[in-house]
Amino acid sequence: MKTWMKKAVGPAVVIALMTPVLTQCGAGLPGGIPGADQIPGAAKCPDMTNADAVGDFDWAANFKVDAAVAGKLKGGVVAAIELKQVSDSIDADLKTGCGGLATDLGAGGDFKTGDEACKAAIKVVGEVRAKLGAKASASLDVEPPKCGAEMSVIADCAAKCDATVTPGSAKVECEPGKLQGECSAQCKGSCEINGSAKCDGDCSGKCDAKMTGHCSGTCDGTCDGKNGKGACAGKCDGKCDGEVSGTCSGSCSGSCKIKAEAECKGTCSGSCTAEMKAPKCTGEVKPPTMSAECKGHCDAKAEAHVTCTPAHVGARVDGGVDAALQMKFKTALEKNLPIIAKIALSMGPRAVKLAGGIQEIVTGVQGTVKAAASDPVLGGQLVACVAAPFKGVGDAMASLQANAKVSVDVKASAEFKAGGSGSASTK
Repeated sequence: MKTWMKKAVGPAVVIALMTPVLTQCGAGLPGGIPGADQIPGAAKCPDMTNADAVGDFDWAANFKVDAAVAGKLKGGVVAAIELKQVSDSIDADLKTGCGGLATDLGAGGDFKTGDEACKAAIKVVGEVRAKLGAKASASLDVEPPKCGAEMSVIADCAAKCDATVTPGSAKVECEPGKLQGECSAQCKGSCEINGSAKCDGDCSGKCDAKMTGHCSGTCDGTCDGKNGKGACAGKCDGKCDGEVSGTCSGSCSGSCKIKAEAECKGTCSGSCTAEMKAPKCTGEVKPPTMSAECKGHCDAKAEAHVTCTPAHVGARVDGGVDAALQMKFKTALEKNLPIIAKIALSMGPRAVKLAGGIQEIVTGVQGTVKAAASDPVLGGQLVACVAAPFKGVGDAMASLQANAKVSVDVKASAEFKAGGSGSASTK
């Protein structure tokens, strides 16, 4: 630079001229301008794909904003990152479930998204229905999953995110009767049995002895009062070689709806006469009072750690012109629909609701960001830092909405009446 230019253009002007470049390239981010974060007045962004890095980052010191603004930034950005993780997890589940169903029924291809895999599954299910003929019918008996959020995750998150919440004393409440966990005493509700155990109630799964109720396989006994061995369209009273939904006189491998208080050697969903171990909440969670941004962050963090008891699906397919294809269809449905049902009946609607709340929070934080930093360079960099995760909220919302809808569509396509169509039944 010539001498006269050095005198005319001071450091502050140089930095101001560089601001658009820094904003576009994201100084301090991977792929940005090397050493840009060393320019006087410039700040370095944390790893905007890592929720822990964003949570530990000192936004107030680096971008010269007050503590309240820093708290909003941290909560909003972390919520956005964790929402993407929830969206990615649901998409991966659908790629597995729908991809498995499509592949098992003969469809080829490498599915890039859950939505793509599910549309392929719907297409091949339609083709199988056509091959089975107009007299074929299929029905489903579905025991929905019970998905619970870890209450300890919400309590820990609240204490770390909001300074007004005292660590170790954050009280998290769950909708009455909606707890889930290990119960060493008596469980009132349903019990997901690990392995096989006596079920003092209604069994959804496999029964190793005489049962009474719905049988998705061959009923060896009486069907609605008539002796026989074969498919039973009504109530089976005997031995069933498929998925059952009803009383089981022996051991049940699956979910047991306990009629009265009984011991649960598995995961209890309901209430326990003793304190539950590692409690989760399958209903509405009431977290401690905290800022909207922290609540969004903690809701997203909890959703990312949600665990579900398996869905149990019994499929009955009758009247097809090809017995081998009919059995192949039944087997494919019972194998792959449980993970699809998890999204359709629980995780999908939960995540869409979560995304709506986080989208509102991010919209508010974006307005705060624009007016936050007093320095023009820092303001430009702050906008650049949060651009990707905030854009990701819209992308995650679109993905979640598409996946929630298509999972329901797959489930609905799998049940049909002879000469017509129907929808799957759930309990």
